[in-house]
Amino acid sequence: MSNDNPKIQVFGSGCSSCKRLHELTVQAAKELGFDSKVEYVTDIQRLMELGVMQSPVLTIDNQIVIVGYVPDMDAIKHALATGQQNSQDSKSTGCCCGGNC
Repeated sequence: MSNDNPKIQVFGSGCSSCKRLHELTVQAAKELGFDSKVEYVTDIQRLMELGVMQSPVLTIDNQIVIVGYVPDMDAIKHALATGQQNSQDSKSTGCCCGGNC
């Protein structure tokens, strides 16, 4: 990350998966010592402006790092610490096919 207080946002419709990603992200940010507030955005228009058609979405400093599923805590911490998805995660493409297209 370029700074100690990245802009962290979770976008979603308000469903249980979106809420879960937000909760886990808040916990991960706290455990990593970030002072950043994790914003939870339920405005579908803003989600569409990102150019994605799936939720939940995790962005860090306006960069999309997770799309379409709720990863485990380690993957979320990795994303927060590096600003990118773990490349070993088969779902890192954010595609609904899990990267098999």
